[in-house]
Amino acid sequence: MNPLPTPDPVVGPDPVVGPDPDVVLAGVDARLAAHDAEQAELFPGPPTGRQPVHTLYLPADRVHAGIVSEVGAVALAAFDEHLPDPAALQRVFRAAQVSGDSGGGDLVAPADAPAIHALVRAKLEVEPVEDLRIDFEDGFTQRDVPPGRRDHDEDGHVDRVLAEVITRWSGRSSSPPFWGVRFGSLDPATRRRGVLTFTRVVAGLAAAPDRDALLAGFRPTLPKVTSVDQVRAMVGICRDLEAACSLPERALRFEIQIETPQSICAPDGSALVARLIHAADGRCIGVHYGTYDYSAACGIAAEYQAMDHPAADHAKAVMQVAAAGTGVALSDGSTNRLPVGDAEAVRAGWRLHARLIDRSLRRGFYQGWDLHPAQLVSRYVATYAFYRRSVPAACARIAAYLGTGPDAGYLDEPATARALADFCVRALDCGAVTADEITTRAGVDRADLAALTRPGTDHEESR
Repeated sequence: MNPLPTPDPVVGPDPVVGPDPDVVLAGVDARLAAHDAEQAELFPGPPTGRQPVHTLYLPADRVHAGIVSEVGAVALAAFDEHLPDPAALQRVFRAAQVSGDSGGGDLVAPADAPAIHALVRAKLEVEPVEDLRIDFEDGFTQRDVPPGRRDHDEDGHVDRVLAEVITRWSGRSSSPPFWGVRFGSLDPATRRRGVLTFTRVVAGLAAAPDRDALLAGFRPTLPKVTSVDQVRAMVGICRDLEAACSLPERALRFEIQIETPQSICAPDGSALVARLIHAADGRCIGVHYGTYDYSAACGIAAEYQAMDHPAADHAKAVMQVAAAGTGVALSDGSTNRLPVGDAEAVRAGWRLHARLIDRSLRRGFYQGWDLHPAQLVSRYVATYAFYRRSVPAACARIAAYLGTGPDAGYLDEPATARALADFCVRALDCGAVTADEITTRAGVDRADLAALTRPGTDHEESR
């Protein structure tokens, strides 16, 4: 074939001489400098570090040195009794998904049942609790304690829990990666006791020989927040305690529990939860939805109070938008339908719990609250099934994006690639998949995934 003829060069008009683009850019940078700094401070990016898949909430009077091993043993016994093999696991959780809501199909695919069975059982043996919340608030009822003795009783439980945590958890693999306390709210009726308990806990931790390790996983929860002023007051408490206890600056951070309609919608109609997050001055770790207090405050009848009620979905959608880009993690609430009783009651409780967990995960809430040791079974089955169902496709898309694998049928952009990498890191963190599975499927290791989750990486620039 004859080569195509080379076209004659086109001679155009003389180039237009305009302003120097560098000068224009310098002017734009100057005008936006304050805005850029403000945005960087308000929206530093997604949360960094590991996020637990759940928070196990236990009343303080039930917590003791061996509580993690104890709840793990209860969960493992329930697992072995009702899910003795992969076939039983697949059978029990077959109907957990609801067609049209969660996408249809079985929660646990038959092909994945053996891996999920083995991984969940190992999780319950090695790390049954990822985050423990020791409750000095609603769950700490003190029903049998006379009113005049309740301060003394609560102080005693604080000191006992601290002594056992410090002596038994410091540097031990049996301790949960994350833990904290929920204390009385800053409402007038509970403020005094809440501040006393939180102060006593922090003072005890500050005096511990291994205080830095204990504080690294410490997550106190501020409940029933109704105003920006309460969050600002909590920031002040943290600052005062850091100074008084010779703790490093910002050693104390906290979660905000969204349990009141006022925390979602302010009197002027604005989304108050966004202002709560920013009022925390960078100390807010997460915002946690409180299913039952919020539902009750909205006037929902007890029988219909649930994580999937439309009122709950609205509140969580507002939370999700408010937290996006702030570095603050999200957590869904709990279900009080417990897997207890006869065999069918246990399995029905697991199926409901698993369906709600899967629903939350699909909506971007990667953490939720558990109220009973047996709920750890459905927590990990549903979580592991969620990740294992999607990891193969996520890895294929990452490999295609990075050029380490064939075309996956998607035209992914950097933001989606970051989401895919974050998904795989979460799956690794909770034990749903192994590092070898990720490397085999995606051609990358954990360090590569971690780099890909950060905006402005070499992977993005190369594209």
